[in-house]
Amino acid sequence: MRTVFLFTNIFLACLVSCAENQQSKLETEPTSTYMDYSNSEDQFTGGINMIPITTPKGTFKVWTKRVGNNPKMKVLLLHGGPGGTHEFFECFDGYLPKEEIEYIYYDQLDSYYSDKPNDSTLWTTEHFVEEVEQVRKALNLNKDNFYLLGQSWGGILGMEYALKYQDNLKGLIISNMMASIPEYEKYAAEVLGPQLPPDVYKEIKAMEANNDFENPKYSELVTQNYYTEHFLRLPVDKWPESINRAMAHLNPNIYVFMQGYSEFGVTGNASLKGWDVSERLKTITVPTLVIGATHDTMDPKYMEWMSNELPTGRFLLCPNGSHLSQYDDQKTYFNGLIRFIKDVDDNNF
Repeated sequence: MRTVFLFTNIFLACLVSCAENQQSKLETEPTSTYMDYSNSEDQFTGGINMIPITTPKGTFKVWTKRVGNNPKMKVLLLHGGPGGTHEFFECFDGYLPKEEIEYIYYDQLDSYYSDKPNDSTLWTTEHFVEEVEQVRKALNLNKDNFYLLGQSWGGILGMEYALKYQDNLKGLIISNMMASIPEYEKYAAEVLGPQLPPDVYKEIKAMEANNDFENPKYSELVTQNYYTEHFLRLPVDKWPESINRAMAHLNPNIYVFMQGYSEFGVTGNASLKGWDVSERLKTITVPTLVIGATHDTMDPKYMEWMSNELPTGRFLLCPNGSHLSQYDDQKTYFNGLIRFIKDVDDNNF
């Protein structure tokens, strides 16, 4: 009986000691502040900021939303379109928080969540570069923490920003975009178009020749035969809800003004016609990741060439991906993106 009593006391003492040690460990171990907004002005809004943008036509506000805190790694996301939304990037929620990389959603002026002056004199690369610069300053982004990721049209904007303001950058990511509109048009005409069923491609080109872009048949043919192969490689009824929202919220006015109606090139007098900075890539010295995909609307070989032109460039190919390879080749996309950001942060680039 005495032995049992002694054993019981020892057992209880061990339990108390373990509990005290565990409590001490919890009190002394540092906890992550990644999702701590308690000392931030935007805690009230959950990280959302409406940033005033000064333009020749007045001051307007653009929508941004910060996710997480990291003083060394902050990624500003430039959506495509033109006239798209941050919703194209919502799958980033599934990957970057685990790595404690801060990222900032951002709707450019005249996009869905931002002010819409609907003034075409503001729909220029020059305006959008200055807009990004004003957003950077408002969010206190600098060369010690500022990564800029642009996809599609956002890639054009990212390149243009770097060409003027690269001293503010820690790293640049050009996602699914070529440095030359003429080369993009050549790839679409010589490679992607002929891959479509001949009767489909013939009908699409005939409608384009007649400027019959409002014909529902045109949209149907492009969506079912081109988008599902080169934009997002899933049946349309399987597209993520975030992509459906992004497509529904796209501003057609700015899209047509800058890109035109066709997915096979820039049409008419759209303002991006002839855009080409391929000869200037060698002047971007900041560490840069170029992301391309085998089934992209953009030429993956050309994007690999871009990475070699850049003095500190790296290329990431998403072999199963298309233009939205952050969805249809997700593991490859995010593994490569995260590795790049952390390599630059660790000075291993």
